[in-house]
Formats: sequence, C-alpha cells, structure tokens
Amino acid sequence: MKRKLAAAIVIAGMMVSVSACGGDDGDDSGKNAGPDSFKGQTLTVWAMDGSTPDQWVKDVTAAFEKKTGAKLKFETQKWDGIQQKITTALSESAPPDVLEVGNTQTPAYAATGGLADLSDLKKEIGADWTPSVSQSSVYDGKQYAAPWYFTSRVVIYNKKIWAKAGIKDTPKTRDEFFKDLETIGKKTDAEPLYLPGQNWYFFDGLTIGQGADLVKKNGDKYVSNLADPKVAQAMEIYKKYQSYSKAPKDKDEATPQQADVFAKGKTGAFIGMGWEAGTAVTANKAIEKDLGYFPIPGETADKPEGVFLGGSNLAVAEGSKKQALAKEFLKIALSDQYEGELAKLNGVIPNKKALETNLKGNLVAEAIAPGAAVGGTTPLIPEWGAVENTPNPIKSYMTAVLNGKSPADAAKQVEGEINKRLAQQN
Repeated sequence: MKRKLAAAIVIAGMMVSVSACGGDDGDDSGKNAGPDSFKGQTLTVWAMDGSTPDQWVKDVTAAFEKKTGAKLKFETQKWDGIQQKITTALSESAPPDVLEVGNTQTPAYAATGGLADLSDLKKEIGADWTPSVSQSSVYDGKQYAAPWYFTSRVVIYNKKIWAKAGIKDTPKTRDEFFKDLETIGKKTDAEPLYLPGQNWYFFDGLTIGQGADLVKKNGDKYVSNLADPKVAQAMEIYKKYQSYSKAPKDKDEATPQQADVFAKGKTGAFIGMGWEAGTAVTANKAIEKDLGYFPIPGETADKPEGVFLGGSNLAVAEGSKKQALAKEFLKIALSDQYEGELAKLNGVIPNKKALETNLKGNLVAEAIAPGAAVGGTTPLIPEWGAVENTPNPIKSYMTAVLNGKSPADAAKQVEGEINKRLAQQN
C-alpha cells in the first residue's frame, strides 16, 4: 500500500526505522531441511520504510537466527517507485528472498509467476487469518503471500465542537451519524464534516458495505460494473455525507490536505487514516486534546461500515533459492508473538482477530480494528491498477454525481475509459 500506514506510530509517539544485519549467501537444502542445513546462509528481506520497528527487527532476528542458524538481512525500501522495483527484482536470477508487497498489488505480482505458492504455509499457520485480510494474498485459487498488517479509515472528530453541539455519545449507526452532523450544522458555526468530492477510497468502502463489485466478467475479460444499482446506492450514501461539507466536489482529500483543514479547529469531523490525526497535530498542537475517533457507522449498530483495507502482505520470490528458509522466517514473523508485537508497536491491525488485544490503549487503532472483519479491497485482479491511474475515471464519476448527474448517467460517461484500461496488457 502506498499510503503512510506508519503514521499510527505518530499517534503513539513512535517513529521507527529499520536496522540491518549482514551475512553470507548459501543455497537452500530442501523443504524438509533442519536448522543445521541453514547455517552459513543469509536470508534477505525487503521491508518498506516504517513497517518494521527497531525492537521488532531485533526480536525477530534473534528468534530467527536461534532457530535456523542463518543470518537475517533487512533492506528498507521506499514506497515511491516500489512497484517497478519489485517487478524488476522478481524477474532477475537473484531476487530478494522475502518481500513486503502492497495487498492490492499482490495479484499482479502473482500473475507474472514471480511469487512462490505458499498454500502449504497457509494450511500450517493460517487457519485463523481474518478472511477479509487474507483474500488479497490469494490469486487463481492459490495462496501467493501471507497477510501481514492492515489499516483503514475512521472518523476523526473534534470533541470540543461535538460537545458544543450538545452531542454526548458517538453514533452507532449511519442515520445517527447524519443526525449528529445535522445538529453540528444547526447549533455551531463549524463545518459538520470535511469531505471532498473525490475521497475515492472512502467511496470504495461504501461499495464494499453495499456488497457491490466494481468490475464484472464479460466472457474472458473484466469490464466496468459501475452501473450496478448497488454501486449507485453507495454513491448516494456518499452524496448524503458530502452534503454536510463545504469541500470542493472536484478535489480529493489531498487537495488540500484534509488534516490541515481539520487542524484549524472549525470542522466537526473528517474521514481519514489514523496517521492524518498526527498530521493535524503537527499543523496545530493545540488540537491534540480535542481529538476523538470512532468507526465509520454502518446501517445497523451491530456492523460498522465497509472500509477499504490497505496494508501489506509478505511474499516469497519464486526465484529465491532459499524458499524453505524463507518459510521459516514467515513462521516466526507471523507467529502470534511477533505479529502481536508489530500490532502493538506500530498500531496496525494484525492478521487475526485474536491479536487485536495488542491494540488496547491506542485509541485510533481501537477505532480502526472493527472494520477489519467487514472490510475489503479494490478488485483483486492484475488489470485493476491501470484503472486508478491519474486521472482516475471513478473520481470523475463521483464528481459528476455530486454535481447533479444520476449515478447511471455518470457511469455511462466513464465506463468506456474504465473498460479501455481494464483491457490493457499487463
């Protein structure tokens, strides 16, 4: 995932970096090799900047080296340009052994044959992985990666403004949320909600909540499903939310940065990533004491709104000569002990519900966690990446609806471009 998932660390007051350790190379000795067979080898792991706290690296390295006798080498990567870098690395004769890959990017890497099949690992350690976060690791019926960590959007609100409006509790349903926003508009001079017209990933979450698919199969090809009535219903919900905002209908959440708008103290709430609260505090330290968080409410109180789950998977390069050793690393890194430690240190959502207890005390992470079970992603097909390229036609669809077009007419306006992009060769 390209967004700054590590900013939950900002909320917790922790900035992390990766420490590296070196060693010698060697060949794997087979799937059933014991620890002695790994001595003298070095396993190379590519991890993204901010994903691996120093303490986690230290602890996992110690456990790995004790169990296998091999060395562990972490190499930190930047998100900018990472897709091309990984694509190139996977095509080479000596790729990194283990790679952190964005969850929505995983199918594209798997489709090229660059990732090893980890179905056997799934059977061994993945029986209780949360299905909604594990699905991005599966391509063509096989497990080509393992779910690692995730996050999603929540409601970040200004407690002072809500108190001024006389609102004592956070809403548990969508209608209650709308009522609260209406109350803020009537009883305060604040903008109830800051929501620009093109917050595309929030809209994607709403489509997930409606059980909608953005693509459908037409013969052997994927085509746009934007005209589906379920997608239209999701857009109508978005339109209702946006009616409480003065934000531009033709801009996204980064233009301007919505956290900077919220930091001015004149906005009741916005829907964003946990790290955006840290951005707001950086812009205005005084607002920190007024920050509050709650899950995006769904239609009923027993189920929060669908959300886009952004995050990372861990994969093994098909070209790695150390696949058995790589799987030993994954067994350690994804164990309850170290998966739980990562969740606690970084404030990210772990790959199984039982480990969410590690988030206790991290208010933003606690608000994010309920969405894991009901969340999802963009379509998990290699062709999808081209659809989101700038200019994103779905953003154009959203603006058109907000400016008065019917969802059906707005869909017709962009579906040709979406289909053209879905037909591109990958």
